[in-house]
Order: sequence, then structure tokens, then C-alpha cells
Amino acid sequence: MNKKQLTIKEKSKIVPGYKNPMQMPRILKVIVSSGVGSFKDKSKFKVVEDRLARITGQKPAPRGAKVSISSFKSRQGDTVGYQVTLRGKRMFDFLDRLVHLALPRTKDFRGISPDAADEMGNYTLGIKEHTIFPETSDEELKDVFGLAVTIVTTAKSKDEVVAFLTHLGFPFRK
Repeated sequence: MNKKQLTIKEKSKIVPGYKNPMQMPRILKVIVSSGVGSFKDKSKFKVVEDRLARITGQKPAPRGAKVSISSFKSRQGDTVGYQVTLRGKRMFDFLDRLVHLALPRTKDFRGISPDAADEMGNYTLGIKEHTIFPETSDEELKDVFGLAVTIVTTAKSKDEVVAFLTHLGFPFRK
């Protein structure tokens, strides 16, 4: 029997246990960010920007340094990272690829930590290598960088976030 797998968008519409459908948690946005402070060569910034655009399907915005730090040789306004905010269809497409394709490709993957949820209804996931995404698997591996993925939801507590994301199919550690 070949059943169609439900997408994260479809699963987010069927959450039991709420009296009113408006009480159900929803995913508002997904923020994907990467720092480039460790790269000394400015030409690698373009590589990070291109790969982040390929992973998310949207052009990343550069993030500048808030203050100058002489020991890091950075000046105020210098690019220290890139960030993408995903909403709507691109957000759900990215989450589907993250849960079903990228996370299972991680080395020694045993699940994501339920402790990464905060009290405001957000979940932040750190990814050590961007190469787990299928969009970047064909490239050379000399410039590997990490990502931070923040999922902003309307959940009211830490437990509610973990229960909601578990319902959506996120593989949490036992």
C-alpha cells in the first residue's frame, strides 16, 4: 500500500486537543542565519551567500556588526553574517526538506534536542554542516559552514512547542 506522506503544512492543520481551532499553534516564520566571522577571506562571503540562497530558495540579507571590536579586526557595519526569513510556501517547503531529507543525512543523528525550545514558543536548531542539504551535496567541501534555524510559533510554552513540532514530524531525541 503506497500512502501519500502528509506534508508539514497539512499536518499543522490537524492538531487535536484544542476546543477552539484558533487556539492551535501555528508556525509564523522560519529564520535561517549563518555567520561568516570565521572567514578571513572576503571572497568566501559570496560562497556563503550563494549556498544559503540555494538552500532556502531566497536571497539572504547581510547582517552587519553592531560595534567595532579591534581584537577581531571588525568595524561597525562590516558583514558578519547572512540571514533569511521564510514565510508561507517557501517556509513549509524548507521545513519539509529539513525534516525528511537533511536531518536524516546528519552524521550520528539520534534526534533533535527538546531543550532547544524557549518559553516564548520558539525552537532554535543548530546545524554544524550545511552539506546535509541535497542542494549543496555536489560542491567541494573545503568551505563548510553552520546554520542556525529558528522556528517561530504561536505556542505559549516550551512543552507546547515540543508537542506541536513532534506532531508535525520533527524527530526529537528520547
